[in-house]
Amino acid sequence: MRIFRSVEEITEKLPNAVVTIGNFDGVHLGHREIFRRVKREAAALGGVSLVITFVPHPIKMLGLKKDFRLINTYAEKELLLEASGIDFLLTIPFNEEFAAISAERFVREILVGRIGVRRLIIGYDYAFGKNRQGDVAMLRRMGDELGFAVEVLEPIAAGGLVYSSTAVRRMIAEGDVRGVVQLIGRHFSVGGTVVHGRQRGKGLGFPTANLQTDKELIPKPGVYAVKVKVDDDATYDGACNIGDNPTFGNGSLSIEVFIFDFDGNLYGREVRIYFVDRIRDEMTFPNPQLLQEAIGRDVARCRELLRDVSIIEYREYLAEDDL
Repeated sequence: MRIFRSVEEITEKLPNAVVTIGNFDGVHLGHREIFRRVKREAAALGGVSLVITFVPHPIKMLGLKKDFRLINTYAEKELLLEASGIDFLLTIPFNEEFAAISAERFVREILVGRIGVRRLIIGYDYAFGKNRQGDVAMLRRMGDELGFAVEVLEPIAAGGLVYSSTAVRRMIAEGDVRGVVQLIGRHFSVGGTVVHGRQRGKGLGFPTANLQTDKELIPKPGVYAVKVKVDDDATYDGACNIGDNPTFGNGSLSIEVFIFDFDGNLYGREVRIYFVDRIRDEMTFPNPQLLQEAIGRDVARCRELLRDVSIIEYREYLAEDDL
């Protein structure tokens, strides 16, 4: 997948471009169905598929929601899009100047004049441009005028469940990491660098790796059964605690993972935690001994839950969605 970091990087029109536009936060199964449709149409036209998205997310720049947290980092989103088999990605810097561009100007100058769109595929409720003027009716009118087709996809759902970034965000915030798999088609994960912690886990007999991450959306505090990938290589079972360690009164949120059957130095290494199931809420214990006993039970429970589980991650998308 080739990535354009600005509109100006597109120096000539793309051949028979089939385009979709959106934020695609979470890259859930509804988004992936849109991408499948874009790829199929591009193949039918002998053209290319293009996804247009924005950095930062418009809600971030416009300050529309105070505690809005992205499901994926921008780097993760790019990997997920690439794994979906998209040919080109255009990430438009979303600033005050761009926010002031009218929808009609965006269509004429960027979609048609710069990209050469042949077919535009959007979700049923999508709108863009200043004051969200670029709705379905406006796009169809301009498509008739400028020579591109517009296809609108109805809500995408399975078993009565509509795929949406809002639903994904809510489920993760509630700790429903098992249930969210049916919306995103993979295990929710958090990646980062192992940093020095307070060494309490080692003293309890369960040495933990403390994760420093750029991820905004973190599952609800508690204990989770997880799979852990170290340096994008070996995968291990583990138990992850998210919270402020109330038994010791730390007061700041931390992500700590005890990796089963691992022997080695993790400091400074990259790890990714794949959340499989939630074991329990974070609890305060009267003393470290009772905490140690609880961790032992958690580890036994996690080993049982993870015995026959394989992680589902973005690398599997391309084979699954292959035309």
